[in-house]
Amino acid sequence: MSTLSDLLAEYTDLPGDAVDHLQRVVGEWQLLADLSFADVLLWVSADVGRLDIGGPGDLVCVAQCRPTTAPTAFAEDAVGWVASDVEHPHVRQAMAEWRIVRVPDGPPGDGTPVRREAIPVRCAGEVIAVLSRDTNPTQKRQSSPLEVAYLDCAGELCQMISEGTFPTPEEHSEILSSPRAGDGFIRLDSDGTVVYASPNALSAYHRMGLTTTTLKGRDLSSVTRTLVTDPFDAQDVANDIRTALAGKAGKRVEVEARGAIVLLRTLVLRPGGQPSGAVVLIRDVTEVKRRDRALLSKDATIREIHHRVKNNLQTVAALLRLQARRTGNDEARQALSESVRRVTSIALVHDILSMSVDEEVNLDEVVDRLVPIMADVAVVNSSVQIRREGSLGVFPAERATPLVMVLTELVQNAIEHGFEPGAPGTVTLQARRSARWLDVVIHDDGNGLPPGFSLERSDRLGLQIVRTLVSAELGGSLGLHPGPDGGTDAALRVPLGRRRP
Repeated sequence: MSTLSDLLAEYTDLPGDAVDHLQRVVGEWQLLADLSFADVLLWVSADVGRLDIGGPGDLVCVAQCRPTTAPTAFAEDAVGWVASDVEHPHVRQAMAEWRIVRVPDGPPGDGTPVRREAIPVRCAGEVIAVLSRDTNPTQKRQSSPLEVAYLDCAGELCQMISEGTFPTPEEHSEILSSPRAGDGFIRLDSDGTVVYASPNALSAYHRMGLTTTTLKGRDLSSVTRTLVTDPFDAQDVANDIRTALAGKAGKRVEVEARGAIVLLRTLVLRPGGQPSGAVVLIRDVTEVKRRDRALLSKDATIREIHHRVKNNLQTVAALLRLQARRTGNDEARQALSESVRRVTSIALVHDILSMSVDEEVNLDEVVDRLVPIMADVAVVNSSVQIRREGSLGVFPAERATPLVMVLTELVQNAIEHGFEPGAPGTVTLQARRSARWLDVVIHDDGNGLPPGFSLERSDRLGLQIVRTLVSAELGGSLGLHPGPDGGTDAALRVPLGRRRP
């Protein structure tokens, strides 16, 4: 199955920050679908002509989310649909006019509920996509207090999405294992007083030790603080609720109360930039935590393996470094020093994985830790400065290792061959990430390429390693050419997501 990253890479060439924002929106949209009792579809503008989707500019559905609180409006998969003037005029209108477009069931002004809606997704002041909400037309619902509270919250979240204020990067970091609307839903007014609490939310609070039959009309932060067992956790939860009411992003908190373990997450509601209260989602995870202990044990074992591999590689690097100091042959010493650097770069990846829970590597962190090591190895060029511009982002573990080795070799090659011994200079690693590509340029302001240089005919071991890794492991491309203002540019392009046939 294609992921959102795959489809964005296939249909668009959105910049990296726009892709990150769409990932955050999709990370939150199960909550939006449940609160809306509607299917939520994500539409993006295709930037290429395709026989199966039409021409450039067509709006293509790249993701779909069905509600768990109501029947779906689309029995078939909507991914790959093209928005037409006949079936999806509201989607096209929302993208063209940069505003929310609602389509009621009946004639305008007759008071019938809205069944179809399109919400522009804004990022950095620009509309980058459209969300559509479609409710099953056969579903006739009573206007219960729960439905009214859900729909009211969904409307405010949609307005915030259209304004570009939801979700934020801070909120995205909290969505893993976050409670859903059906687990427990509490709506607060701007003073922190409970306006509505769903039956599941009341049940969770009763298990925490609440003795009253209702939460409505009470200050939630005060009530929660009196129930939580640990006084520090109690204060953290109360502060988090107050922080959200003040307009700052809430967070996911796990607390224990009277033997029960619950997850709480607070969402800020600020449609139009005006505070209108907050939403607290709560889930009783007492039984789930017991079952998760076995999984956590396995996860800890995997991280321990990465830790031991890192230690073994560091031992190998130390032995090679010791051997390099003992040898009297300059060529052998140089080869051993380069081996130390390569082994160290792989060890750093395993070090990051030993602290990760999702087998993904933050390349910026790895590269920033490698820079001092590369500068130390090139002792004859100690005055050469290395800096990074832009973000490399996060890569899966299986691709991170070869990519880190490629970047290390290219930077080291620039240090060793771009400057005269002892000459000052700068090596800059410039990164740009989009939906489709990761482009990295390693630029040095040194002497430039020698006359007649050819990357394909070069017999340097480092460049041979780089060519092999780029083509076989990363499926990318590499070029070395003179920089526009002198020096040398090593241009690396790595595909992200699914490659086109």
